[in-house]
Amino acid sequence: MPRKSRIDVPGALHHIIIRGIERKRIFQDNLDRSNFIDRLGSICTGLNVICYAWALMPNHVHLLLRSGTAPIPAVMRRLLTGYAVTYNHRHKRHGHLFQNRYKSILCQEDTYLLELARYIHLNPLRTGVVSDMENLDHYPYSGLIRVFNRLLYAYSRRVYHRHKTREDKIFLAFFYRELFN
Repeated sequence: MPRKSRIDVPGALHHIIIRGIERKRIFQDNLDRSNFIDRLGSICTGLNVICYAWALMPNHVHLLLRSGTAPIPAVMRRLLTGYAVTYNHRHKRHGHLFQNRYKSILCQEDTYLLELARYIHLNPLRTGVVSDMENLDHYPYSGLIRVFNRLLYAYSRRVYHRHKTREDKIFLAFFYRELFN
């Protein structure tokens, strides 16, 4: 029985979940994590994909992506294949690194976008990777740090009104509320 094709249109928001095979670790150390983040950043920049949120856990990853010039399957194929080849070579292993296909949930509602961003950013705290909010603020493998830094900069420069999409404005309003109220 063939798999169902994924729904994707330019500008669609996707919650992506990637798991290690047999729920095993997909990151052995910070070099692996940095490699994944660098690869993600390069692909997003090159294909005009926006990454609203991301969190790297020991055995899985959460991403909140808005598709750009290339469909999400092409983005994920480049990201996961490139990372798996590098990981396998570095750790002298063979075979699959990821469990099944990545999971992709189409995000259509504004309220879901806000809750999803919050869920992704708090995932390291919920799963015990970090012990408290103080440590979460300094966890380098979550989009939380970069989002807060960008928002503080935007707030200080008063550029809130310049964001283009409705989802961007809603996302920023959510974090302003969290930061300044």
